[in-house]
Amino acid sequence: MSSGPSENRRAKKRNVAGKAGEPPAFSGMVRLAIPSKGRIAAPIMELMEKSGLHLPDTTERRLIIRTLDPHVEILFARPVDIPEYVANGAADLGITGRDVVTERGSGVEELLDLQLGKAALVVAVREDADITAVGQLRGAKVATEFPAISRRFFAEKGVPVEIVLVGGACEATPHLGIADAIVDLSSSGATLKTNRLRVIDEVMRTSTILIANRASLAKKKEKIEEIRLAFESVVRARGQCYLMMNVNRSALPAVEKVLPGLSGPTVMDVASTEDLVAVHAVVSEERVYALINALKRAGARDILVMAIERMIR
Repeated sequence: MSSGPSENRRAKKRNVAGKAGEPPAFSGMVRLAIPSKGRIAAPIMELMEKSGLHLPDTTERRLIIRTLDPHVEILFARPVDIPEYVANGAADLGITGRDVVTERGSGVEELLDLQLGKAALVVAVREDADITAVGQLRGAKVATEFPAISRRFFAEKGVPVEIVLVGGACEATPHLGIADAIVDLSSSGATLKTNRLRVIDEVMRTSTILIANRASLAKKKEKIEEIRLAFESVVRARGQCYLMMNVNRSALPAVEKVLPGLSGPTVMDVASTEDLVAVHAVVSEERVYALINALKRAGARDILVMAIERMIR
């Protein structure tokens, strides 16, 4: 017997709702804005690949491209534009620097520190300048790409200055007589040193962050949380590795003493013998070199070191 129209409607409703107790499958689209170029563009692409948000192999240069997840697409944009794209809903999510978000004053929600592109926004002067503190810059000219942050910083210090907006090569302005000081990003300090500049104060710390549109966060919460968790799992795994080894039961206490894993080592029986156990642990990559010899001395053998791409708690 053929089903009537009402039965077809009920069947469609069941398909949308899914199994009892399960939320309906997400049917919309989440747009993620990422830098099209710049120093953090390559690390962000690596982060996306490791998190599972793979981009299809293509030679086309498009501004918007679908990922292999049919519900996530990528918008390539300038880092300075990303906060506003997210704030006004052109993108649901964005990845850019905290310094850029703060400078633009965009109304977005920070979801996750991706711990990439770490740097400090600093006040610097010429090495030969007779200036050791911000208070001595009263009435001075300060060159920067961050006028809003700089004005707020000097206002909070009670030091009136004249802000000189520059679009790049900020380090050259004190030597050209354009400014007495600069407010600029510094990651290692090498560029400042090369340009004979000296830091006298720090304005803020910055790194690359994941931001969200507040309306999207309410409407697309589950899918956005799925993406955030994927990124977080890669961030957690960074700098960690997985150790596996076999240990005689008699040597287990000695091995456990030198192997402080993330939550303590995991010990499992080896099926082929009662005297042997398998020990697994997550440890910092920087400790592996010294740990291997210590573990061998404690009685571990068949030691295997594996890279970790994602780690979820």
